[in-house]
Amino acid sequence: MLPLKKNIVLTLLILIFTQGLLMSATIKHIKIDNTNIPVVFEHNTIFPTFNLQLVFKNAGYIQDNNQSGLATLSAKLLNEGTKKLGSVQFAQKLENKAIDLSVSHGFETFVIELSSLKSEYEEGLKLLKQLLKDPNYKEKTLQKIKTTHVGLLKRKENDFDYVAKTNLNTILFENTPLQTPSAGTIDSIEAIGLKDIETFIKTQLTQENLIVVAGGDIDFKHLSKKIEPILEVLPKTTSIESIKAFEASPKEHFKEEIKPSEQAYIYFGSPFKIDAKDDNTHMAKVASFILGGSGFGSRLMEEIRVKRGLAYSAYGYISINKSHSYFTGYLQTKLESAKEAQALVKELISTFVQKGGTQKELDSAKKFLLGSEPLRTETLSQRLNRAFTYYYRGLEPNFAQIELDKIQALSLDELNAFIKSHQEIEKLSFSIVRK
Repeated sequence: MLPLKKNIVLTLLILIFTQGLLMSATIKHIKIDNTNIPVVFEHNTIFPTFNLQLVFKNAGYIQDNNQSGLATLSAKLLNEGTKKLGSVQFAQKLENKAIDLSVSHGFETFVIELSSLKSEYEEGLKLLKQLLKDPNYKEKTLQKIKTTHVGLLKRKENDFDYVAKTNLNTILFENTPLQTPSAGTIDSIEAIGLKDIETFIKTQLTQENLIVVAGGDIDFKHLSKKIEPILEVLPKTTSIESIKAFEASPKEHFKEEIKPSEQAYIYFGSPFKIDAKDDNTHMAKVASFILGGSGFGSRLMEEIRVKRGLAYSAYGYISINKSHSYFTGYLQTKLESAKEAQALVKELISTFVQKGGTQKELDSAKKFLLGSEPLRTETLSQRLNRAFTYYYRGLEPNFAQIELDKIQALSLDELNAFIKSHQEIEKLSFSIVRK
C-alpha cells in the first residue's frame, strides 16, 4: 500500500489529468465594428498560463503567387520586433518577462502566437499590439533576413531529402502554388522588396481573414476586453477571397537529380481525391495507417525493409487538407537498390488497391487509433489546435468522437471497397536524388 503522501499526490495527478480530458474548446465571437471574429476558446485553470494565436486563413504561402518565399520573409520580418525598438530591444522585453511571441506560416495559414504566464499576459498583449502597429519595416532589417535566408537555401542544396521532396512537388502540383517551396529560391528571395512584404502583411493579416485561438487561466469576457484593442489595429478588407482547391497530377511523372550522395532518396506521390468534409475520411485514416503510416507494422515498411531489406526507411500517408489532398511517401535506399525499391512501391500500392487490407491489419489499426486517442487531447495546446482545425474545415465540434465511432464500427468489406474506389492512388510520380 502506498504511503499517505504518495496517495494524495497520485490522486491529485489523476484529477488534473482527468480534468484536462474533460475540458474542451468552444466557439465564441468578438465583434469589431461590423466584423464578427470567431474565437476558439478554452478556459483552463489547471496551470496559470495564457496562450493566444491569431490565425489568418488563406494567408500562407498559397498567397506567394509569383514571389516564392514572400510569406516566409514576411513572417521573418515580424519576428524582428518593432521599427521603434528594433529586434534586440524588443526581444529583450519579451525575455525579461518570459514571454514567447513568434510568427510562422503554413501553406494555408499565417500565425502569430503569444504565450506567457498568466501574470505576464497583459505585458505580452501590449508588445503584440506594438508589433502589429509598428513592424520593423527597415531596409537594413530586410537585408539581414535575406542574407541569413539565402545562406539557409544554399545549405539546403545539399540536403537531399529537401531536394527530392521539392522536386516531387514541382511535378505533382505543377501550375499551382504548391509547386514552389515555401522557403522560395535564391533568385525569388533576392527579388522581394520591403514594399512587397508590407503589402502582403496589410492585405493578408486582416480582420476578415482572422480566427482567434485562445485559452488558459482567463475567462472569455476578460479576454475579449483585453484583445479588442489589438484586433482593431488590424486592417479591414472589402472582400474575402475563398480558398482554392488543387489536385495532384494524375500523370505519372519521373524526375531524377544527380547529387554526390551515397544513398538514393526516393519521394513519391499520387492523387487521392477526398474532401476534408467527406463522410469517409475515417476510412482514409485507417487505410493510410495500414499502408504506410504505422511504422514497422505498415505494409510498405514490412515488405520493403523487413522482408527484403531494400530500404533503411519506408513510409507513406494520405494527406487531407482544406485546399488539397494526396498520397505521398518516402524511401531511403542503397544506390543499387533504388530501381527495385521503386518498382516494389508501385506493386505494393497496386496490390493494396485491388485486394485491400487484411482483418489483422484492420484490427491493429483500430486498436492503435482508438487506444491512443486520449494522448491527443492531453494538453491545452492539443485541444485548441484540434478545435481550430475542425472549425476551419467546417466540421462538427465533436468530430473526433464521430470519427472514432465510425472507425470502431468499420468492417473489412467497407474498408476494402473504399480502398478499391481510389484507384487514382496508383498514378504514382517519383522524384529521386542519387549519385
